[in-house]
Amino acid sequence: MKKLFLILGIGLLSLQTAKAQDQEIEIKPTPGNSWFKLGLTAGVPVGDANDVASFNAGLDVRAQYMVNPNFAIGIASGYNHYFAKDDFDDFGMIPLAGYVRYYFTPSGLFFGGDVGYGFLTNVDNNSGGLYLSPQIGYHNDDWNIYGYYQHSNTENDFKLQSVGLGVTYNIRFK
Repeated sequence: MKKLFLILGIGLLSLQTAKAQDQEIEIKPTPGNSWFKLGLTAGVPVGDANDVASFNAGLDVRAQYMVNPNFAIGIASGYNHYFAKDDFDDFGMIPLAGYVRYYFTPSGLFFGGDVGYGFLTNVDNNSGGLYLSPQIGYHNDDWNIYGYYQHSNTENDFKLQSVGLGVTYNIRFK
């Protein structure tokens, strides 16, 4: 499944890059096609993570570039804090990922996903692992509201997974 998401992301990016080269389009960020996204997430750990944590909340930070009116690429980071169950300590994950999004219309449904590395904090003998996060949601000029699934295959065969909701505010370049 991990390989499928990675291949899909690379394939979509390659197609868009080839299309841009064929049309000799000069790609540069402008206020009309690029912005930052800043928001919050809240989720419920599932799988292995459900054994050690009961809830997670985080900060979502993104920089996005619209390749065309429907397709965007960018970088994503932030922080996800996992609130531990009784016998464990709280811990966190800092994702560093590239992402793609497909917007069906200027305002409405979108889907996309992040692929990168999730760095664990406050965890002994485990620095992190491959990070994947597919998303589906609603957007307009100012807001994105989405459901997500986060999955990170970390060291020591621990699968850090959660399902939740996120909201981001679009901050345009001036």
